[in-house]
Amino acid sequence: MELQLIEQLRQKAPINDSRVLLGIGDDAAILSAQAQDVVLTVDLLTEGVDFLLDSTDPQWIGRKALAVNLSDIAAMGASPTAVLVAVALPKKNAAELARRIYEGMQPLLEKYRVALIGGDTNTWNGGLVISITAIGHVTKHGALKRSGAKSGDRVLATGKFGGSILKRQFQFEPRIEEALYLNKHFKIHAAMDVSDGLSLDLSRMATESGVGVVIDADKIPISQDAIQLAKENPQPSPLERALFDGEDFELILATSPEEAEKLTTTQPLKELESHVLLTDIGEFVSESGQWLRYAESGSLQKISPRGFIHES
Repeated sequence: MELQLIEQLRQKAPINDSRVLLGIGDDAAILSAQAQDVVLTVDLLTEGVDFLLDSTDPQWIGRKALAVNLSDIAAMGASPTAVLVAVALPKKNAAELARRIYEGMQPLLEKYRVALIGGDTNTWNGGLVISITAIGHVTKHGALKRSGAKSGDRVLATGKFGGSILKRQFQFEPRIEEALYLNKHFKIHAAMDVSDGLSLDLSRMATESGVGVVIDADKIPISQDAIQLAKENPQPSPLERALFDGEDFELILATSPEEAEKLTTTQPLKELESHVLLTDIGEFVSESGQWLRYAESGSLQKISPRGFIHES
């Protein structure tokens, strides 16, 4: 099965990238670093935690597995180059399942000119497991990190938050073009993507930067999905879903008040394919911790960061 799959992938995804000196089919791939810093990331998705195979089209699972890795590359302000894909397949209908998974990845590979350069497949008596290692290159504008936020910086976010369980966890677009554009044209102090929840991931950025964060409750862009879920069940509220649901895969950014004003006024990302908006949702402060600020009363409520925690 593996040899047939490799040949199918070669035919469907020919590599046209000078940085890939040797691609899929050998014992290992060879990339040319071309004097650029290399970004590496890996994500492991498991059945029952990240998706339900019985109720989800395998193409969407494959797309998600690739997209979460591309989102990590985007958060670094880097350009994706190649991926390695390792899949542990349930024995039943393994070949067909593998084909559908890779078909789900194909549109993103083509859109972002990412080469599939190798990996591994196996079958077992357990559920579906997909591990992808993504490789990117830092541009001349440098890498974005979590650790650069400063007290007084504003918190900017792309897109909307909450309710990703309805469909967006599979259909989100990794913010590669947006991150590259922002890194090229603006002074971004820190960045990361929101995978485990806006509250939790903001706290991680603040901790890495040695600061705290105040979130303006009334400014958080809440998705229609979160509102719809709240109509069906009022708890959690749309705001709570936006803060704590996770798997939004939007970008959160730290930048100066002056740069934030420029970005939210001009909305430069509207000119890109996604037309996504940037929203100012708060500020980083010198005191460690996380607070919600309510505009109507002006009060601050200290909160404990929450989101999805990967249990050991």
